[in-house]
Amino acid sequence: MARKLHPDKWLFAATIGLALFGVVMVYSASAVLAVSENHGSFYYVIKQAIWTGIGLVAMLTAMQFDYNRLRDPRIVYGLLLLTVLLLLAVFAFSPVNGARRWIKFSVFSIQPSELSKLVLAIFLAFFLERHAGEERNFWRTFFPCGIVTALLAGLIVIEPDFGTSLMLAVTFIVVIYTAGARLSHLAMAAAPALMLAAGLLIFVPWRMARLVTFLDPWADPQKSGFQVVQSLIAVGSGGPNGLGFAQGKQKMLFLPFAHSDFIFAVIGEELGLIGTLTVLLVFALFLYRGIRTSLLAPDRFGKLLSLGIVSAIVAQALFNMSVVLSLVPTKGIPLPFISYGGSSLVPTLAAVGVLLNISQHATGSLSMGLLREASAKPERESRKLRVAPARRMASSRFG
Repeated sequence: MARKLHPDKWLFAATIGLALFGVVMVYSASAVLAVSENHGSFYYVIKQAIWTGIGLVAMLTAMQFDYNRLRDPRIVYGLLLLTVLLLLAVFAFSPVNGARRWIKFSVFSIQPSELSKLVLAIFLAFFLERHAGEERNFWRTFFPCGIVTALLAGLIVIEPDFGTSLMLAVTFIVVIYTAGARLSHLAMAAAPALMLAAGLLIFVPWRMARLVTFLDPWADPQKSGFQVVQSLIAVGSGGPNGLGFAQGKQKMLFLPFAHSDFIFAVIGEELGLIGTLTVLLVFALFLYRGIRTSLLAPDRFGKLLSLGIVSAIVAQALFNMSVVLSLVPTKGIPLPFISYGGSSLVPTLAAVGVLLNISQHATGSLSMGLLREASAKPERESRKLRVAPARRMASSRFG
């Protein structure tokens, strides 16, 4: 039976550590830029510290909010409707760097696409719990989940923000496959999705230019390949030990967006291979403790919601690092917890708060939970032979 425990200390420590490390690195990466824009050198780090404080308050609040209340259909569909309206509202505001992703207020702005990641995870967990036992039914389960994901991803694509749409797709695939969806249904959905993605890459000139630059960034290092080349120079200059904190050179107006999307390159230059591997290992710890929380959650909703949250955050982190290292084409997507910007940081910390809340309700140790799962399989198999199909137990890859 589920019991109220302390939140996962390792998950909590990893989150706090990454967020505070982000404040420190934002200062190092943004000081020169802030001065060049006629601000004080602390301009960006002060704003980041404020957003970090707000995000931590949101996380602590979410930790006290019983995640079971998110099962309420009024909350689930209310959040979904609100997110769609916010994603439509961004088109009423002027673009920033050619994209309409923000709703602007006098002193701050919000990015609804960041909220959509958590809302999608909540919806998928809610819907798949409601349709337990029907995961392999295309029209009753797979299709509705796919339509909601496509709606959110489609609105984000036309902002345009292709990277965040990919993160929604990753969340959908991980959650619905784990819930028990057929691989054939995923293949059916993947075919048109991949064709659409290819069209967005090939027939949109600036995306095609990015793809060509990715294949050979050194072909035009002063123009189309400038950002990628500067990023690689920064990472390569760091070596094993780095140049030392605040000693990096590429952030001195050479590397664009050094304090936001490309902050991992600054980490590589100043803290070297040791620093970048440490960040990667902390995200690996976050992934492990998040999956552990999912496995030990007392109910299907908690299991799927945990998995949706942790997969979205870690997938985004790996994607950002891959962009910085030129392993995938350049795409503006922040490094969770570390990159500058409250519109990404606050929703991410709030989502971790939900994850930590789930970790307070456990069914026992991980080894005992897996043991019970293994011992329950023969019983479930025999029950399937005795019970009519309409009354069979809900099946999923969680058991």
